[in-house]
Amino acid sequence: MIALTVAELIRATAGRWYPGTGDGADPSEPPAISITGQIQIDSRSCAPGDVFVALTGEHTDGHDHAADAHKAGAVAVLAARAVAGVPCVVVADPVIALGALAASVLARLPDMVVVGITGSSGKTSTKDLIGDLLSQWGPTVCPSGSYNNDLGVPLTVLRVSERTRFLVLEMGSRGVGHIARLTDIARPVIGVVLNIGSAHLGEFGSTESVALAKSELLTALPSAAEGGVAILNADDGASSYLAGRTAAQVWRFGTGHDVDVRYHDVDVAAGGRPRFQLSAGGQHVEVRLGLVGAHQAANAAAACAVALASLARTQPPARVEKAVTEQRLADLGRTLAAARPRSRWRMELTERPDGVSILNDAYNANPESMRAALDALIGIGAGTRRTWAVLGAMGELGERAAAEHASVGALVRSLGVHRLVAVGRDAFGIYAGAAGDPAEEEGFIHVPDMGAALHVLRSQLRPGDVVLVKASRYVGMEGLAQALIEGTEIT
Repeated sequence: MIALTVAELIRATAGRWYPGTGDGADPSEPPAISITGQIQIDSRSCAPGDVFVALTGEHTDGHDHAADAHKAGAVAVLAARAVAGVPCVVVADPVIALGALAASVLARLPDMVVVGITGSSGKTSTKDLIGDLLSQWGPTVCPSGSYNNDLGVPLTVLRVSERTRFLVLEMGSRGVGHIARLTDIARPVIGVVLNIGSAHLGEFGSTESVALAKSELLTALPSAAEGGVAILNADDGASSYLAGRTAAQVWRFGTGHDVDVRYHDVDVAAGGRPRFQLSAGGQHVEVRLGLVGAHQAANAAAACAVALASLARTQPPARVEKAVTEQRLADLGRTLAAARPRSRWRMELTERPDGVSILNDAYNANPESMRAALDALIGIGAGTRRTWAVLGAMGELGERAAAEHASVGALVRSLGVHRLVAVGRDAFGIYAGAAGDPAEEEGFIHVPDMGAALHVLRSQLRPGDVVLVKASRYVGMEGLAQALIEGTEIT
């Protein structure tokens, strides 16, 4: 984090200073206390020089841990109320104040390139690839995981330093206006919309609302003359609509010939890892990814477009030809080939000593990512290994939930997956869609919980089998994947 003082924290957040002595606020300027550490939301992580943010959650209240944070070395607590004996900056809402602090920090770094990425699926994997590519050109902040909401985005921003050249931010949305709040904090100059799909459809109500919400990232970009670049998926049906929502220069990636960054001739090699041709600005390179799944080729093309746009935007309007050279594209191809999963439970392929492969993609699920994961499973199986789809429910689909779960089940059957274990009451539709009514396929089963699924798998897996584990976040299927990999019980 860049150097700050408590006085600057107070000004940025419009807070009031409670020095921890006496009963009330101190209207005078606080002492020259330097914030030399990080912003923390877990008191157990606090160290000397940190600031602790006291958040009130469903099960715990950070104010109850403020004294522990101060004892560990936190120089101040950003809080909604004063805590006796603890120096506090009191604000109306600590989360909103955190966003205001992040915005004030970014205002000090006008030359830093901020990249925002959104979409219904693939955000985190693509964000990680973007981080890998940009890191070769300068200090980059791109955290693992999905820090993509009102809390995660400012926390990510506050990891930057005066040396940071690139900041890569994932931006999630559960309704219209959510991404707009995040762009008010972060002010991206490059924005990527990967796709418009079915994720959170139960909350948005329609794909049109999804597209409108995702377009908030593009609306926030600078104009083409100011170096703004919007990167869109030409193969997505919403591409034209999204292009009309921005004043930035529009770049497209995809499989067609009329795009700025093209991926083509995708071939899934043994182990499910794709090989493909990547073309941009008249240059070409073959890329062999170390990541699993044919869908990673599209993610890689989007990441390459971001990397090239970060260079081309310095000469607005951005044109891909300004950034591409044969050597540069070759360097990007090598970096993509070396990339490995950086965020947990996303296409993590583990080979057990007995020859069983576990594909842990349990972080989240929607219809599009389910299809991509099942394709990856078939690719790893390569027609020679027995394949298992261990699937839990997909959440937030609204009135389309029944049809989408049945569709996933039908896809399991049509792809030729050998075994299906549908886990939990909410996943019964996947089983029904695969097995038919009445059930016609004895290799497809439904079990009530993960314990039952683990029993089935341990009794029936054999060397050479490939097992996909996937469900929406609320199901918590990563516990089942861990038990399969480590030989432990589900906790």
